[in-house]
Amino acid sequence: MARLILPDTVVEEDPLEELHGLATTSGTEVVDELIQRRSTPDHSTYLGKGKVEELRLMVERHEADVVVFDNDLSPAQIRNLEKKINAKVIDRTELILDIFAAGARTHESRLAVELAQLEYSLPRLKRMWTHLSRQSMGVGMRGPGEKQLEVDRRLAQKRIHDLKTELKSVELRRERQVAARSDSPTVSLVGYTNAGKSTLMNALTDAGVMAQDKLFATLDTRTRRWHLPEWGHVLLSDTVGFIRDLPHSLVASFKSTLEETRQAELLLHVADASSPQVFEQISAVYQVLEELGIEAKDTLLVLNKIDAITSPRILNRVLDRYPNAIPVSARSHSGLKPLAQAVGEALSREFLDVEIVVAHHDGKLLSFLSATGKIESREFGNDHVTVRVRMPASAMGTVHRSALRVTPTTLEMWKQTASEDDPKPSEEDSVEESVERSSDVA
Repeated sequence: MARLILPDTVVEEDPLEELHGLATTSGTEVVDELIQRRSTPDHSTYLGKGKVEELRLMVERHEADVVVFDNDLSPAQIRNLEKKINAKVIDRTELILDIFAAGARTHESRLAVELAQLEYSLPRLKRMWTHLSRQSMGVGMRGPGEKQLEVDRRLAQKRIHDLKTELKSVELRRERQVAARSDSPTVSLVGYTNAGKSTLMNALTDAGVMAQDKLFATLDTRTRRWHLPEWGHVLLSDTVGFIRDLPHSLVASFKSTLEETRQAELLLHVADASSPQVFEQISAVYQVLEELGIEAKDTLLVLNKIDAITSPRILNRVLDRYPNAIPVSARSHSGLKPLAQAVGEALSREFLDVEIVVAHHDGKLLSFLSATGKIESREFGNDHVTVRVRMPASAMGTVHRSALRVTPTTLEMWKQTASEDDPKPSEEDSVEESVERSSDVA
């Protein structure tokens, strides 16, 4: 393994620890390491001339098959290094793609991985598509005189186009599936790879999903029902973990797989509190969430693996920076009750308990209430139905357009939903009279 550390790079205590985990996950036996600090990479070999020679001697001494770089290299740099050290060279992105390819199980994840691999390989083609080429003549076709590399590139580009089209269809279908689950809100687990998300999901839902102590053990989304005491059922989803410098092509390819996270009402950001790099890992996750355009979602930080912490000072150091974080141990089930309570409180901020009067003939609104909210009770009058329901605040605009009357069920609800400029209800006023004085109730 090799890594070039540049001046503006945040360096961990063991700079190659994460790469070692990735290499082990891919089934590689690591025999030696090399690190160089340099102000700028060498344009031809990335490492300096002396380090390249040192790397060649290491490869020769260990009879190594491959050198893995914890950096992203250009195609020319990879070719030059392979010539000088007489061994195959792969960079960080190619290693991650290889792990994803080995772990992909569903049709959707395989499509995503293949797309990411092709986009990575396109500028690195080396006569790899010969078996797919077909000689053809006609307008717009080059025919048998075309160079093999050009044929390969054209075939790869066509396959990329086909994969993007198929993935777009999968993404739209996944959006419809997730949007159709309106009976329960969705809570999505996100976090750095190997932070314990799958173990936490098993602890909360008895899901029985695979949980292994290795990087990227989970690539496909799994969703299970989770009962929150004094709140009700929610859908808890577990998806692929993140990592620093996650390839952009991989993030783009897995957008359909991450649809659960994009449409979730609440994110549980699971971090490994026992990791020496916990702060860097938390920052890396927020960076990926920003790439996905969901960094503004309501998020609870969950500090997992507190049972693996040897000193209280280590946990206090994290809590000093993130005082609202929730410490838990998914393995020992410690802290799960406070976590469930915090999730219930966070979801309640997004929901309103209201009493809605609907005309008998307004079946469309009645169906909307049943599909979107949780019906508590119904009372039938001569020409109307009074429905007490818990509704997402975002759905109240549709309700106000056709309901006969909308009444928050508590004065506290009024205080949360009325704007600062609205008249506040006095103790003598009824909630209904107060609502009639304002048209801005959420």
